[in-house]
Amino acid sequence: MTIGPKEGWQVYSSAQDADGRCICTVVAPEQSLCSRDAKSRQLRQLLEKVQNMSQSIEVLNLRTQRDFQYVMKMENQMKGLRTKFRQIEDDRKSIIARNFQELKDKMDELKPLIPVLEQYKMDAALITQFKEEIRNLSAVLTAIQEELGAYDYDELYQRVLRLDSRLRSCMGKLTCGKLMKITGPVTMKTSGTRFGAWMTDPLASTRNNRIWYMDSFANSKIVREFKTMEDFVAGVVSRTYSLPFKWEGTNHIVYNGSLYYNKYQSNIIVKYSFETGSVLAQRALEFAGFHNMYPYTWGGYSDIDVMADELGMWVVYATNQNAGNVVVSQIDPDTLHVLKTWNTGYSKRNAGESFMICGTLYITNSHLSGAKVYYAYSTKTSSYEYIDIPFHNQYFHISMLDYNPRERALYAWNNGHQVIFNVTLFHVIKTDDDS
Repeated sequence: MTIGPKEGWQVYSSAQDADGRCICTVVAPEQSLCSRDAKSRQLRQLLEKVQNMSQSIEVLNLRTQRDFQYVMKMENQMKGLRTKFRQIEDDRKSIIARNFQELKDKMDELKPLIPVLEQYKMDAALITQFKEEIRNLSAVLTAIQEELGAYDYDELYQRVLRLDSRLRSCMGKLTCGKLMKITGPVTMKTSGTRFGAWMTDPLASTRNNRIWYMDSFANSKIVREFKTMEDFVAGVVSRTYSLPFKWEGTNHIVYNGSLYYNKYQSNIIVKYSFETGSVLAQRALEFAGFHNMYPYTWGGYSDIDVMADELGMWVVYATNQNAGNVVVSQIDPDTLHVLKTWNTGYSKRNAGESFMICGTLYITNSHLSGAKVYYAYSTKTSSYEYIDIPFHNQYFHISMLDYNPRERALYAWNNGHQVIFNVTLFHVIKTDDDS
């Protein structure tokens, strides 16, 4: 069972208890408070429609008055004809010739009135239709007015603020959930080569919206930083970093102010601090294949994928010991030590891309058109399931797909386009009476 959002709102997440009771859907305004409130917008649209219809009826009324004058003229013409016919009946022989010509002239005068009468009929029908529609709209407007009329604007605005506070509190509790839907993408920019990575820091404060940009999958050390999304779209670079080692692949992340990436032609993960401009740690990922030994389906040295979610930092790779299948390890972001490892049965070479959400690894079946999220592995239960969550691969070739838990969105590099997908999560909430 699902609950759809009203117009002007979007689903943020949904929840129910373990037995399927108490379904709760969290929705949020699309952009701003009040200005996109569903009922206010509906009321505004209806009022605009009524105003437009009123103007149309005024035009029709003017036309009808004009046509009425023609009708009055026609009526006088008809009365004159009636008199002529009576004269003809009284004295057919003497005046028939003269009156016949007069009748012909009168009929010629009446011919232009015929299309006027037809238009008058159409206008009358249209006016009737408009009156009925306005009657229905008035009923809807009255109902909305009665619902909103009990509150003035300031009170409504305060209610919205309180609801927004409660929503954010609720979202804070619903930090983890199961992926249910992917929507979008929204194309932010078209730049760079066919392959690359771009990202924000999920641990940064809400005021810090810096973006990092790494073009290509190999033979490069240059990282560009942008202060805001607006600067990124406009191409305004705030800083440029030259890394001490080249990177390999496109599966890097920025986490708590540091860049984590796979060192070129190795299975070493490097932690680089943007603040100090130095390497804080580097560590080899034991047995991990590298340099196109176990890449994603598109290649590009995408053997080792560093990622983060609500539960911490992860790395996804493959080993000979696991027959080339996907391995998931949780790592310490400070020391890069592996904390725990899970071996899956999904071939790394058959994976299009992957990302972590709430401790569950989601794998796509392709990087090309028709790609969908096909496989999910839960590190909490050490179990997997096959799923079917489609998403729109707008530019036909994805070489980077990474989840940002702060924004609850997927960042992607799609054939030289930097795009963002929104995700909808499903939450199971344990109530007090659950055993």
